[in-house]
Amino acid sequence: MDNSYLLILAILIGCLVSMVPVFLSLFLAGTVGLVFMVGIDPQIVIEVLYRSMDKFALVVVMFFILCGNIMTTGSIVEKLIKTANVLVGFLPGGLAMAGVLACGFFGAISGSTVATMVAIGGFMIPALIKHGYDEKFSIGIMTTAPILGIVIPPSISMILYSMVTNDQLEALFLTGFIPGVLIICAMCIYAYVVSKKMGMERHNKPTLTEVLAVFRESCWALMLPVLIFGGIYSGLFTANEAAVVACFYAFFVEIFIHKDMKLKDIKGVMLSSAVTSASLLIIVAGASVFGEYLTFEQIPSKIAAVVVENIGSPWVFLLAVNILLLIIGMFMDIISATLILTPIFLPLLGKFGIDTMHFGLLMTINLGIGYCTPPLGVSLYISGAVVNRDIIYVTRAVMPFIILQIVVLMVLTFWADLVLFLPRLVYG
Repeated sequence: MDNSYLLILAILIGCLVSMVPVFLSLFLAGTVGLVFMVGIDPQIVIEVLYRSMDKFALVVVMFFILCGNIMTTGSIVEKLIKTANVLVGFLPGGLAMAGVLACGFFGAISGSTVATMVAIGGFMIPALIKHGYDEKFSIGIMTTAPILGIVIPPSISMILYSMVTNDQLEALFLTGFIPGVLIICAMCIYAYVVSKKMGMERHNKPTLTEVLAVFRESCWALMLPVLIFGGIYSGLFTANEAAVVACFYAFFVEIFIHKDMKLKDIKGVMLSSAVTSASLLIIVAGASVFGEYLTFEQIPSKIAAVVVENIGSPWVFLLAVNILLLIIGMFMDIISATLILTPIFLPLLGKFGIDTMHFGLLMTINLGIGYCTPPLGVSLYISGAVVNRDIIYVTRAVMPFIILQIVVLMVLTFWADLVLFLPRLVYG
């Protein structure tokens, strides 16, 4: 490897190890590479920063962030949990299953694992412990289930992936439905088996009247994902427009129907969403400068040539990539990793005949698992704060569920037709 590449890599790793913010680490390494190694005018770096944020696809990300904050402030989250509980709460492990289903419902609106973890996990972990569930089990299932926030569409990481690959976003979204259902089923079955073995107390099966009462109370909340996906796949509006419609709908429901959000709360919700969106945008900007350096040096194509020369099978390649992404997810957030790694892997996919949408789903799940792996798994720290436990304790609690999700990941890795079934069905 060229010494200049090693120097840039050393700058990047050195900054990250020194706890320099990710966006600044990427920006510094990319700028040094472009200005001093490639020799371009520093003004080009400014143009790259501008171009990276002048993308319409980022609008949908910001509006889904806003939508998630509206739901967290109001009572939509509470009603989604209540609906999930009435559906499965009477089964052994029913409350845990309800937590998993609630993560799926919330993920189908917010597109974020962290938002799902805060909204659902922060509420459900104490609730499970209060109802007699083992503490480690409660922490484990509700720390890992929020991965559904980025697997079930809309997914912020998928939006960024499509921005790099130019895949059709609506088709890419469809790759997440079946994997999301598989993860829900796997975790619910595990919860059922463990709870049955522990002899957990079962609640009475709700009457039809009780079920209808809960659905009547939650109908406005349940209509939100229907509105998003119904509008997108009926052709009524695009994914970008769906995010805006979802925000207006959520505001209207919380303020005028549920009346759990006041007009004075709007300013706080907007400011919180603006800060979160700004944090994402500066990561996009920093990653774009580093990506520009990679492009100028043709590093992705050089890596592709080396990999193809040494790996002959697409299955071996996918297995190796899974391992690599799981390791990277332990140290890097999903947004940065998606923006940096996608341009590197993209040339390899064509050479191995791997569909870019299939790979995008695999990358999303791999990096999503990283939210629950030490040392930098954000979900671990959120759960630890909820129950006042250290990261080692929380890490031990999540291990059975991480193994379960990796098993599902392996199935999806080697069964591409399952992942691509819905996109092919809808778009041919």
